[in-house]
Amino acid sequence: MLKKKITVLTNDEMNPKIHLTIAGNVTKFVTIIPERISLVGIEGQELQMTAKIIPEEEYPFKILDILAVEKSNFSYQLKKINTSDKTEYEIEFKNLKKDKGYYNEEIELVTDSKIKPKITLNINGLIREKPKAD
Repeated sequence: MLKKKITVLTNDEMNPKIHLTIAGNVTKFVTIIPERISLVGIEGQELQMTAKIIPEEEYPFKILDILAVEKSNFSYQLKKINTSDKTEYEIEFKNLKKDKGYYNEEIELVTDSKIKPKITLNINGLIREKPKAD
């Protein structure tokens, strides 16, 4: 059960603030392993990471497309994996940034689900300077 408290400001002099609690059960739509995509390493090092996208049984969906929201410092490749009882997906991410620096970008997975037509994934990269030889 998830609970959130909010304060409502009114123009009622007797009740200028009303505190409300909203509660409800949250049902998981998808499992993403790992939850965070981080490409961390040193300049010149090949950095890659694979994420597994597993639709929950109650909410099956297909990934139709992937949209890069910003200029990409990484490439990605989608693979569909059929197991005996369900379909899962793997996305392989590869860093493209050559120089040192940080980036935080996102992609959108376009699905055939009416409940959640887009799933957003954040991708972080941290490229450190190559150590200088003594």
